[in-house]
Amino acid sequence: MAHIWQTGPCGRDQTTSDVNTAQFAKSESSAGRQWGAATPLRFLIASAVAAVVNFFSRILINLYVNFPTAIVGAYCFGILTAFTLNRRFVFRHSSRPLHVQAAWFVSINLLALAQTLAISLLLADFLLPKLGIHLYKDEIAHGIGLAVPMFSSYLGHRYITFR
Repeated sequence: MAHIWQTGPCGRDQTTSDVNTAQFAKSESSAGRQWGAATPLRFLIASAVAAVVNFFSRILINLYVNFPTAIVGAYCFGILTAFTLNRRFVFRHSSRPLHVQAAWFVSINLLALAQTLAISLLLADFLLPKLGIHLYKDEIAHGIGLAVPMFSSYLGHRYITFR
């Protein structure tokens, strides 16, 4: 194999095989940063923050409207928080334009909203009262309802929204 000598970034001489190795390592490290093992953890943290915003805004909104309407209203605050955090801290290397990311993010979260609403209402109106749980039943139901779609949302955002 013939080696061609070049001057490297720090002024030292290196062969083309050194350059190719360095370029490969750089591309591997950026791929690792993009979809590394920390991505699900960062998604979980971002989702937890958004869920807290969602949860407490639902309690405030619920002072003025019924439970299902409050869930939908609070979900808007949660979606805005989740999109901002996911775009900035989780899937920051996405090549998709902002408007495409936003459209897919909202679409996937509408499916998650349907899951959250169905689970929350099922628990609050039927299952928890049948189990004799009446104190904080809306909060328990909504908390569980928010947690359920996390896995499907992660997959949707990783492979569709922020790819």
